[in-house]
Amino acid sequence: MDNSKVMARLAYEALDDKKGEDIQVIEIKDISIIADYFIIANGTNSSQVDALVNSVKDALGRKGYEPKRIEGVRSASWILMDYGDLIVHVFSKEDRLFYNLERIWRDGKTVSKDQLND
Repeated sequence: MDNSKVMARLAYEALDDKKGEDIQVIEIKDISIIADYFIIANGTNSSQVDALVNSVKDALGRKGYEPKRIEGVRSASWILMDYGDLIVHVFSKEDRLFYNLERIWRDGKTVSKDQLND
């Protein structure tokens, strides 16, 4: 299994563990050079958004994956975690609806939780 898929699986599980809402994995490696996967999720409030971000950071960090950068932490309404081949977007519910990244990246391939384990 390639590193980007391993990272995506770990991030998905970390988000799911903290009850992230509507976790979506989009494979973009065939349509963009910026990453292999996007993961998009949202929390119900700023405390949960922070918990989701910390859960991803901890889960990936335990396996030796460190983010290149994390942006948006102060606002807690859209946090971008850049792991190179994986980019995790954690939104507040309102900002997720507003930015609608799933629509912007609709040419990517939606990946199920089960497919991350293959």
